[in-house]
Amino acid sequence: MNSYTPVIGLEIHVELKTKSKIFCQCSADYFGKVPNTNTCPVCLGMPGALPVPNRTAIEWTIKIGQALGCTINKHSKFDRKHYYYPDLPKGYQISQYDEPFAVSGNLMGFGITRVHLEEDTGKLTHAGDDTLVDFNRSSVPLVEIVTEPDFDSVEDVKAFLEELHTIIKYLDVSDANMEEGSMRIEPNISLSVIADKAERMKHLPNYKVEVKNINSFNFAKKAIEYELIRQAGILDAGKTPAQETRGYNEDKKITYSQRSKEEAQDYRYFPEPDIPPIELTDKEIADIKATLPELPAAKRERFMKDFGLKENEVKILVGDRSIADYYESVFSKIKLNRASSDIENIEKLTASAIVNKRISINQSLDEFTEQFIEVYKPVEVDEDKLSSVIASIIENNPKQVEQYKSGKTGLMGFFIGQVMKEMKGQADPQALQKLIIEKLS
Repeated sequence: MNSYTPVIGLEIHVELKTKSKIFCQCSADYFGKVPNTNTCPVCLGMPGALPVPNRTAIEWTIKIGQALGCTINKHSKFDRKHYYYPDLPKGYQISQYDEPFAVSGNLMGFGITRVHLEEDTGKLTHAGDDTLVDFNRSSVPLVEIVTEPDFDSVEDVKAFLEELHTIIKYLDVSDANMEEGSMRIEPNISLSVIADKAERMKHLPNYKVEVKNINSFNFAKKAIEYELIRQAGILDAGKTPAQETRGYNEDKKITYSQRSKEEAQDYRYFPEPDIPPIELTDKEIADIKATLPELPAAKRERFMKDFGLKENEVKILVGDRSIADYYESVFSKIKLNRASSDIENIEKLTASAIVNKRISINQSLDEFTEQFIEVYKPVEVDEDKLSSVIASIIENNPKQVEQYKSGKTGLMGFFIGQVMKEMKGQADPQALQKLIIEKLS
């Protein structure tokens, strides 16, 4: 069997949560609506109906591009992408081809080729021998994020997608709800015999397989893993995998052929004649960039540097912007409360309380503050009794003492637990640790 290196690029589709669709006044909130009731002549592609671009959709697309470190094109345009499929009423999709809004970005060291805006299609539902079409989703604004074929491991793909999902949520431009289809993943997968990445990028495989419309990070991982095994078998047999579009069967955990994969020329792109080119000024681009929030990577770095938090704590806190905001608001409020003046390391303790769910965040800042002070307020301790208890625990656990002194420092939790049990919780765990270390040494 030959040795192969995966070559993986990603196309991620994100539906924007604008109030109206991209080219008409129909509501963009289509999920759960009665089929074909959220439509008009524009999104149904009726003759003579003219599209008018949604300004907010354009600005949010640029915002996503900026968050991904892209260059924003001052001049861009919409194009017609022709293909004939039942969910495309006009016989073409209004998209962007050679002049998208954003190009040449980077996230986590992986290249972003482009970020462009297009209209979503209708939705097909297969019922027995029939295929039904619902056009409620047709013309909802859809951002497509295309990466370079930089990935050579499924772990990197999953980590990238999770970070991108977090960024989209931070920007508040999409619900990014995978189950409802407002964020969909389409990996492009092939295998190369070239191990060196620089050389591999110069000589990409002469085929690629696209797996369409995956709505889960885990399903994306499993679909790619299946494809790598399937393609390796074909290559080992001396054949080249077909360049095609495939689907993923979640129940059988396999991919299946849908149709041959089109090339750009097959879509017969040409500029959309009903929409003038979009011209942006430096000020307009700067104004949009000024609306960017602190992004997850910067927030994680700040939380660790300024508050001394651990990486696992920061991952949980920053994973949801509302939790991160609550954390900063609540510890600031706690520090202003006079009753907390003798509590040390409030930032760390607040993070621990939230991460370990010791105090619920489903309450007001005042309620959280009251519970925090009750939980972490130093208690009056009988110092003589505490000293006697520590000495007794150490004397009665010689094996654990020997193991601790030989380097198993994780046993500190054992000693603290035993002392807290004897003291019926009436001791400060942090101060207790210092006393135990002194006794042990």
